[in-house]
Amino acid sequence: MTIHAQALLFDNDGTLVSSLLSVQRCWTRWAGEYGITAEQFGRVELHGRPAAEIAADLLPAHVVPEAVARIEDLEVQDVPNGGVHLLPGTREFLGALPAERWAVVTSATRRLAEARLDAVGILPKTLIAADDITRGKPDPEPYLLAARTLGVDPAHCVVFEDAPAGLQAGRAAGMTTVALATTHQAHELTADLVVDDLSALSALVTDGGVGIAVRP
Repeated sequence: MTIHAQALLFDNDGTLVSSLLSVQRCWTRWAGEYGITAEQFGRVELHGRPAAEIAADLLPAHVVPEAVARIEDLEVQDVPNGGVHLLPGTREFLGALPAERWAVVTSATRRLAEARLDAVGILPKTLIAADDITRGKPDPEPYLLAARTLGVDPAHCVVFEDAPAGLQAGRAAGMTTVALATTHQAHELTADLVVDDLSALSALVTDGGVGIAVRP
């Protein structure tokens, strides 16, 4: 199976990098500071959603802006503590792509996304972050904005995601979806293609676009 694309759109956390240790440390501390119980915290979907939406699910509206700024500070400060690393295949796969044919589309703020990407030496030419949109994943807005920024029809874009919310956003945008089973089990992911991580894939760049295939 080969998927043909004009542009490749990558989620960051859980797709290109793993930040699970950092996320767990920071959000646990944050929840404690704001008096959120483990039971309350456990009912909220964290992965693949903007911090502002998570905070709005847990706290009164007047507290949310301060709480969002606090979690951003905690996560940015935690980046040097070893909680972020490249996932298998990321550097090789991105290295095969022309810079103008791919983008990172993340639910993190630009400040946090750039800190994490810089820590692992990934420098995307195009980055769509939580600051750039009004509705986060699973809404299609982030991926549609990325397609528009790259000047590519959404139907010719491929989304790479590890989270159900992100895959839902990609489908809603009318894009082909590739799921990476890095943070969820394969049976929990609905996509056109499901693989373990980017090391399972190869990319062949031609004048007509990019062909994405599963390695034999």
